[in-house]
Amino acid sequence: MSLPSTAAMWFLPFVTPICLYVAYTDMKAMKITNQAVVALFVVFAVVGLLALPFESYAWRYVHLIVALLGGMALNALGAMGAGDAKFIAAAAPFIAINDLAQVMILFAAILLIAFCAHRFAKHSPLRKLAPDWESWHKTRDFPMGLALGPTLVAYLLLMN
Repeated sequence: MSLPSTAAMWFLPFVTPICLYVAYTDMKAMKITNQAVVALFVVFAVVGLLALPFESYAWRYVHLIVALLGGMALNALGAMGAGDAKFIAAAAPFIAINDLAQVMILFAAILLIAFCAHRFAKHSPLRKLAPDWESWHKTRDFPMGLALGPTLVAYLLLMN
């Protein structure tokens, strides 16, 4: 993997609470808030300047633009929620382009685990702990933030 471990250590304490918040709000309200997306972007903008060589830091904004355009297209096709697309765009600069294939495999594994855990909790007594969560009532939609946030955190942990 290509992200320097020192950069991952710098990012991790700032990114983790945002990603946990994203997972929580997406399960609760089926929304990834703009505030969380902006906070993730600000973390990269500030901490990335300190943690990465400037050339690498600057090029990573291309990741954001490409991910945002792809996410907007998928959202327009109805394949992805707008919050998911914005979160992916804000998370993209944290990921080294050489690590993209491994991150996609990591995401697939975490998505499978998150989906199974969510469906298990939805149909178990655990649901009573948060009976009003919007994600329990959706039959076709899944709170993708439950997989997206942990994927970014896991990636940064693996880089340490």
